[in-house]
Amino acid sequence: MSSSIYGFSVTNIQGQDTSLEDYKGKVVLIVNTASECGFTPQYKELEELYKKYQSQGLAILGFPCNQFGAQEKGNSAEISSFCELNFGVTFPLFEKIEVNGENTAPLYRHLKAEAKGLFGSERIKWNFTKFLVNKQGKVEKRFASTTKPMAIENDILKLL
Repeated sequence: MSSSIYGFSVTNIQGQDTSLEDYKGKVVLIVNTASECGFTPQYKELEELYKKYQSQGLAILGFPCNQFGAQEKGNSAEISSFCELNFGVTFPLFEKIEVNGENTAPLYRHLKAEAKGLFGSERIKWNFTKFLVNKQGKVEKRFASTTKPMAIENDILKLL
């Protein structure tokens, strides 16, 4: 039986520690993001989903990452400002993390082990890889960068 995400603590973009326990009972979509990526416009659809389903218990958590083509060079304040100004992002963003390699954030080690990618690979291939987590904190599904957020809507609805 896999464990939940609730045992993890992360640092939000304002520098405060946040327990994922705060999201207990919610459907959570966790995404590694970047400001200068071809997939960056996905912020718009992520925000649309968030606004549409937040009241029903959807949480979207964005984790900026600079490991793919150095497409997230900014500091926390710059990233936060960029997302707000360009895409009206209101869902929670967190401090920049690593999702691959020896400095992989513990949460991402867990996500990758619970929902492997193509051919059983745990490696995150690119920005905007998405993990859908159910109300019990268990990882349900992993989606590739190319999967648009709106294409996940039905999967989210099934869990809400």
